[in-house]
Amino acid sequence: MDSLPDAILQYILSHLSNARDVAACNCVSKRWSESLTYLRSLYFPRNSFDSRSGSYSSDTVVWKMLSATACLEELVVYSPFTSAGLASWLSLVHSSLKDLELRMDNVMDYQACLDSPSKLDCIAAAKKLKSLKLWGVLMANPPKWDVFENLLCLEIVGARLEDPALSAALGACPNLTNLVLLGCEGVRSVSIELPYLEHCKLDFYGSGNCSLSLTCPQIELLEVQGCSWIRVRETSCLRNLSIANNAGRVYMVDFGKLSALESLSMRGVQWCWDAISKMLEWSNEVKHLYMKVEFTGDLEALLPFPEVDFVEFFNSHPKLQKFDIHGAMFAALCQKNSLKNVEPGFVIPCLEEVVVQVRSPLNAEQKMNTLESLLKYGKNLKKMVIRILQMKSSHSSTDEFFDEICRLRFMNRKIVRIE
Repeated sequence: MDSLPDAILQYILSHLSNARDVAACNCVSKRWSESLTYLRSLYFPRNSFDSRSGSYSSDTVVWKMLSATACLEELVVYSPFTSAGLASWLSLVHSSLKDLELRMDNVMDYQACLDSPSKLDCIAAAKKLKSLKLWGVLMANPPKWDVFENLLCLEIVGARLEDPALSAALGACPNLTNLVLLGCEGVRSVSIELPYLEHCKLDFYGSGNCSLSLTCPQIELLEVQGCSWIRVRETSCLRNLSIANNAGRVYMVDFGKLSALESLSMRGVQWCWDAISKMLEWSNEVKHLYMKVEFTGDLEALLPFPEVDFVEFFNSHPKLQKFDIHGAMFAALCQKNSLKNVEPGFVIPCLEEVVVQVRSPLNAEQKMNTLESLLKYGKNLKKMVIRILQMKSSHSSTDEFFDEICRLRFMNRKIVRIE
């Protein structure tokens, strides 16, 4: 290393990021210490200061390391810090900093929101950010942010949010293309209007009764968890859509025509049948459909799905290539009259893979008819996976049903697999 030219040494050391490694290299020689000026990234793990000795606080140590850099672009801090410390750091690197990731650790500390300036307020100094990631945030009050013109990616994980505070934060980031809100609680009603947003992942923790309105004409990927009312009107670019509600019910969905949609996932304990039928109607161009909804019903009563006509369903989704079907939807396709409208020449033209989850031997004959029909009419079917779960009945029908599935697998062993 001593024989290397300064430029090459600077290039090599500029790829360090872990604060402990940087501190160790800083002690090697004056030449190495001066080369660390060109660091692009600094990362402080959670335990960075667990064995710290000396009179300097952790805030001061970080400040000293940052003051030695000239063009830092990325700063990641998982170790504890104060709002005063954060303000002093950003005053040093705000002109070059592009990516900032902070573990805030104040999700339960309401007093921290009353500090002036708060940790969130201090972030306003980094006006040139392109990416901002925050962990463990309490956002009870609107952050005092100016507009982040360059910010393209905002991620908030594990947060307690109030509606006005979230609205103000999103309003300060008008050019976002990527928005991620995961494990966020306290949200009741969310309205997102971002003209350039392409990818959006929303996971709201709680009772599952949040409402969402999304106006983003460039949206391509949308994942929503925990909302009962969802309105997304501009959907011409939407290709991947996932809607889930593990704690509550999905009452209402309102989408524009999903002409570009390729992948649709619907999950949850209970959906209103109107919401399910509308999603299936709007997504007639879909190629991958995943359905794991256990019950329907508009109120408290948990009801089974109504009968779904086998032929009509597949005629309505002619481009379907992969179908993951679980629980109630499979049962709905296995009703007595589901196969009554099969006409000569009927085929499922594009279906290549089916994953079926079976829990009960009830209506065994209809279920076997449906599985056999998928094999018969799916002319391009390459793979069928049958997952047998929690079939605990001691009745002889369980053994008979399992024998029939094993027979089906034996007769179609190149396609059918049992898990």
